[in-house]
Amino acid sequence: MIVYTIGYWGRTISELISILRENNINVVVDVRRFPKSSNADFNRENLEKILERNGIKHVFLGESLGGFVKGDYERYMESQRFKEGFNMLIEMAKREVVALMCVERNIRYCHRRFIVQQLENLGIEVKNL
Repeated sequence: MIVYTIGYWGRTISELISILRENNINVVVDVRRFPKSSNADFNRENLEKILERNGIKHVFLGESLGGFVKGDYERYMESQRFKEGFNMLIEMAKREVVALMCVERNIRYCHRRFIVQQLENLGIEVKNL
């Protein structure tokens, strides 16, 4: 099993779709706490439609796996809410080719790095696109 991660900052929707297709990704797991963007294509409602037209499912887990939590994210990862979202992610990744998506392209500056750490601790391969 492999889980991909991707940040869309500085990319067009066409570039994002191309990258997803090149890697045979069929599910985008949106982990933005607030799924809005200055680029309308990346607003949740628009993104869902665009991905669907391209044969890619959009799953929003920003409520459980999103950043901008009260306190620090590592402490938040101990919460039931995080664990439920994380378990949903793992179950999806067993059946589908999944990419975690957020705004920030550089994973070092994104909360995805904490999710990736948890996945790798379970022996799951992760590739950042």
